[in-house]
Amino acid sequence: FYSEAGGQVSDTGMLVGKNFSARVVDVFKGPNGQHIHKVKLLNGVINVNDDVEVIVDKARRKEIEANHSSVHLLQYALRQIVDKEVRQAGSYVDENKLRFDFTCPSKISDDELVKVEELVNNIIKKQVITSTEVIPIDKAQELGAIALFGEKYGDLVRVVKIDKSIELCGGTHIANTKDIKAFAIFNFESKGSNTYRIEAVTGK
Repeated sequence: FYSEAGGQVSDTGMLVGKNFSARVVDVFKGPNGQHIHKVKLLNGVINVNDDVEVIVDKARRKEIEANHSSVHLLQYALRQIVDKEVRQAGSYVDENKLRFDFTCPSKISDDELVKVEELVNNIIKKQVITSTEVIPIDKAQELGAIALFGEKYGDLVRVVKIDKSIELCGGTHIANTKDIKAFAIFNFESKGSNTYRIEAVTGK
């Protein structure tokens, strides 16, 4: 199960043993990076050393992945169309929508937002395969990978490439941009002092 991190919500699903079944309602990281699963016992009894089948909600995971990959494409599109100085200030991704907070030194017009949405949809239509690799941080910087300001990174980092978007990211992503299906912005607002928020949806 993916544990909530970097704005992406955790997976949900089931744990099924010989003598019990339980619904996984949340996953979070413990003090030593261990995945802690919060479960609701549906029946039976859980015992230490039980063999367990782990079943992630695949449909929900796919919707989260589509929204998460769209955040990467959205940031890329904003930097191409609005201003190269666009910087992520936070994000939230679940199965229903995506939210992207960012700083931008210039004003953003409705016309530019339409072009941003079009660029994201054009990349989706191109059916681009996502690539991920774990490489040394200095090599990632040479590639021009975007990092989240203020985030602590180790010597090795995971780089996610979707078309010309290159970011450091530990989250889950679609295998091909066609899996996003479609992208639509439904809210744009200023949060003051050159900070903005875009909310969007994907799929149906």
